[in-house]
Amino acid sequence: MSTAVSLGRIRKLKNALALTIAMIAMLFGLFWLIWILATTVELGVASFSWRLFTEMTPPPGSEGGGLANAIAGSLILISLATIVGTPIGIFAGVYLAEYGKHTWLGHTTRFVNDLLLSAPSIIIGLFVYDIYVARVGHFSAMSGVVALALIVIPVVVRTTENMLQLVPNTLREAASALGAPRWAVIGKVTLKASLAGIMTGIMLAVARISGETAPLLFTSLSNQFWTLDMNKPMASLPATIFKFAMSPFKEWQQLAWAGVFLITLGVLTLNILARILFRNKHKQ
Repeated sequence: MSTAVSLGRIRKLKNALALTIAMIAMLFGLFWLIWILATTVELGVASFSWRLFTEMTPPPGSEGGGLANAIAGSLILISLATIVGTPIGIFAGVYLAEYGKHTWLGHTTRFVNDLLLSAPSIIIGLFVYDIYVARVGHFSAMSGVVALALIVIPVVVRTTENMLQLVPNTLREAASALGAPRWAVIGKVTLKASLAGIMTGIMLAVARISGETAPLLFTSLSNQFWTLDMNKPMASLPATIFKFAMSPFKEWQQLAWAGVFLITLGVLTLNILARILFRNKHKQ
């Protein structure tokens, strides 16, 4: 009896110790996260004004200016990268979930996708620089779109495959029993049933590329002026923030904090929307 009691006390002590360590680790990480967010909000809001959306990036040492060209450039690059990468990711995810579960091509594709999913973004930027920028001899917005699309694709592939695998096989069997061809079963049953999850993955991919800097430094670089030419360098918020934050000019540093606040707010909004969409899907 005493042995059982002592063992029970030891288990309780181990459980309390593990819980204490976990709580300390959580509080440690939460402390730094709150500090980063508080600093971003404090310095970002202080530099926030309508000039950010109406004026171009200023020259060094000058007062005023905004981030209009960088904001527009980021929106263009992110939108085009999403348009390019999303269909490729969805079709690849459909193949892995519906056709290539047990094929060598499916296993190989899944392995390569996992590598791309975990690869540092700077490697993707260097890859696009080597195969495109170095060959044409100049930076361009189009190469930035390609680099960001290569980041979008593996995220959408993984999400699409996982969401399709969650669809019960009984739905597929019921549709097939009614005489529907396989393409119709996939398009009108399985994809429709997993649409919310796939949209969540797309939004998470957009949130990821919104703050990517390294790929853009090797591809689209930056541009102080307004441009819509996809064959020329184009400004973007991450690259502009990097340049302004590293400069010795106080005005540029203030604009950099305002840009950081904008990106943080955008990423936070996308993550909240993704969670709400996925949660509502599970409640249905």
